[in-house]
Amino acid sequence: MTRPRILVLSLGGTITMVPSEGGGIAPKLGAAELVASVPALAEVCEIEARSPFRLPSPSLGADQVVAVAGEIVAGFAAGFDGAVVVQGTDTIEESAFLLDVLVPGDKPVVITGAMRGADAPGADGPANLLSACIVAASGAARGLGTLAVLNYDIHAARFVQKSHTALPSAFLSPLVGPIGAVIERTPQIYARVARAAALNPSAGPPLPVALLKWAMGDDGRLLAAVPDLGYAGLVIEGMGAGHVPASVAPLLGAVAERIPVVLATRAMTGPVFTHTYGYAGGEIDLLARGLIPAGHLSGLKARLLLGLALRDGAGREAVVTAFESYQ
Repeated sequence: MTRPRILVLSLGGTITMVPSEGGGIAPKLGAAELVASVPALAEVCEIEARSPFRLPSPSLGADQVVAVAGEIVAGFAAGFDGAVVVQGTDTIEESAFLLDVLVPGDKPVVITGAMRGADAPGADGPANLLSACIVAASGAARGLGTLAVLNYDIHAARFVQKSHTALPSAFLSPLVGPIGAVIERTPQIYARVARAAALNPSAGPPLPVALLKWAMGDDGRLLAAVPDLGYAGLVIEGMGAGHVPASVAPLLGAVAERIPVVLATRAMTGPVFTHTYGYAGGEIDLLARGLIPAGHLSGLKARLLLGLALRDGAGREAVVTAFESYQ
């Protein structure tokens, strides 16, 4: 029986890290070395391993992830049946969402990493890589967009969040939970999430978007500077269901007259409201001033979607359309 062909792209991260001369661990291993360290992969699929980058995830930029999306699109056109992206866990939730938005079609894209370095006792990288390839090679994962697979859990890209700095169980999907798990080397899918329409990966990286989280007593003095700093848009993580102090609401309205402003929540999960709270600074007031609701997207993901929607000179109408699928 012909094994599925899987493209494995390593971008760096803890999974690739070993002790460095300067102290601590640093990225060193490439995709081929990671694959060679897991002999069981040969039973699962035929792999082509590439290493576009060897970076810690804080240094991984959206432009690089967009380039990876393009490489995956080309790989699928060349006949690969699925793709696995390996990177650091600090930015997995953002990379997963970018790939979900930018890679069209039904073929699985799976992102994974590790919470422990390659030489650490109990390193979780090999098990995560094996699980990711099992999912990417499975017909059960078709049509689900990009998935994050870590600690045997299967998460949808739009929901997954990193929730702990140390534990192998660091990744959660607080709104819905994992949509599946790898059990006895078999993906078991418990729920299927409808995909949003893919955006064009060849249109380039997201435009720069500011992200501000609202805190008690913040008077909004940063707001007026945002449009003049070169930002194409702004995402606000409001309090609760999408609220700010009453005195700040007019300031946000003034910014929204110059650049698109998206309203998310600083809460771990749950949608931004649209028609419940009518006081000054509540979501009804803010939406009337021109802010656009992020739906259930986190501020991190809303920032990326806003930046993508604004490419090619698009304006507020394109932003509203892009966020409709996440309400």
